[in-house]
Amino acid sequence: MNGIRAAARKGFFDWFCDQGPDIACFQELKAHVHQIPDAARPAGYHRFYHFARRPGYSGVALYSRNEPDRIHAGLCGLDGDRWSDMDAEGRYVQADFGTLSVISVYFPSGSSAPERQAVKYSFLDRFLPWLEKIGSSGREIIICGDVNIAHRKIDLKNWRGNQKNSGFLPPERAWMDRMLGETGYVDVFRHLYPDREQYTWWSNRGRARERNVGWRIDYQIATPKVASIATTAEVYTNQWFSDHAPLTFSYDINL
Repeated sequence: MNGIRAAARKGFFDWFCDQGPDIACFQELKAHVHQIPDAARPAGYHRFYHFARRPGYSGVALYSRNEPDRIHAGLCGLDGDRWSDMDAEGRYVQADFGTLSVISVYFPSGSSAPERQAVKYSFLDRFLPWLEKIGSSGREIIICGDVNIAHRKIDLKNWRGNQKNSGFLPPERAWMDRMLGETGYVDVFRHLYPDREQYTWWSNRGRARERNVGWRIDYQIATPKVASIATTAEVYTNQWFSDHAPLTFSYDINL
């Protein structure tokens, strides 16, 4: 969302309360707990955060009407200490409801420097075995995330001009192939709408929004059983709260 404070000032939580979702996942909060505005504390929701150590950077959240059975903020407690670098950046919250786990995750971006692209690849290398592990545990999984990767040509407007840019590099796209192939996870939006050209992020430069020159880098990725009961997916673009647009899904499921 590129900043929960900025989104709140632009009216995001008025829209949020009108929607009344059962669960909401947020990435890129750019705030610590004492900086969360009152508008971002809607009544009737349990709120869980994983903040970055660095002020004004990263951070994820998960809001839920029903209280989860368990919350995991960060990956270190789930999978040893090999995630300490990513946990310092506030990138993972998992809520467990019975046999269903809902995850809010913010993948690193590699666009700012080669060093950050290396960090992104390191995250991907570790995250795929983790997805395989939890996917084979018997739990149903819904991953809600800013993945910072456009998977296929249909997922960004200017694919020809971005083949050497972070977010559409061949190794990144190959990683998506593996995640949605070997591990059995499902890109729920593409499951519902195989041929729809739909974006979730637009640059603030070059009139990209006005021209709809965007990228689909925000996903819900699910285990096959829960993906099969997804009924609709929508990207809300009537108002602009961020450089990302809200992405909403409906599932035929009771928590």
